[in-house]
Amino acid sequence: MPETHSPSPTPSEQTCWLPRHHKSPRAARRELREFLLPHPAGEPLLPVGELLVSELVTNAVQHARAPRGRLIFVRFLLSLDDTLRIEVHDADSEKPSLRPATSADESGRGLLLIQELATQWGCCPRVGGIGKFVWCHLSPDAAAA
Repeated sequence: MPETHSPSPTPSEQTCWLPRHHKSPRAARRELREFLLPHPAGEPLLPVGELLVSELVTNAVQHARAPRGRLIFVRFLLSLDDTLRIEVHDADSEKPSLRPATSADESGRGLLLIQELATQWGCCPRVGGIGKFVWCHLSPDAAAA
């Protein structure tokens, strides 16, 4: 389902393209696992990292107003200090926003989870392209907490 690319010669970056489909969050978690497990510091980042990438890809699948057939681009980077960066690119230029969720709401808490669990997060327009990317960082200290 996903098409994996590693444009960088270093093993600290991996990218993939995913369809806008309800199975893509699962595929993104699998890609993250395959990326992190070979790294000595990768395993402790997995539980929270999988939740973060799942939420970001789910938002791109459910909320991005993009033409049919547009794919979601996912990038993982592991820095020298073992901070994980997750980027999810989609073709919708509208930035996500935190909104209050009531106890009766069955959805709407994804960005709140990102805000609470990630070391940092944000949203940027895609350079030279359509849409945006939402990114988050997960440090080893935050993952262990």
